[in-house]
Amino acid sequence: QVQLVESGGGTVQAGGSLRLSCVASGRTFSSYAMNWYRQAPGKAREFVAGIGRSEGTSYADSVKGRFTISRDNAKNSVYLQMNSLKFEDTAVYYCHVVFPNSWGQGTQVTVSS
Repeated sequence: QVQLVESGGGTVQAGGSLRLSCVASGRTFSSYAMNWYRQAPGKAREFVAGIGRSEGTSYADSVKGRFTISRDNAKNSVYLQMNSLKFEDTAVYYCHVVFPNSWGQGTQVTVSS
């Protein structure tokens, strides 16, 4: 299993920005497909964004044009730049490795209206 540690969450006003970071353990980070998921109170965990080994990206429709996922293999890190934040983006955000299936502990993002 891969150890994942997220950071960068916090409270921001609507329209603001945050950048989440996730650092992964292991020597083969460049081979990992990475995702960001989120879970709002009372809701199921949902896919937010993903980046493959070749850095192809995908996004949930709700965040397209506002969020950007990127990776830095030299730092074993994946990032989520979140702009134009909305109240409905409030959630715990989780970093995820596709294989081996691994999850971080999550970081809280709160957007105040």
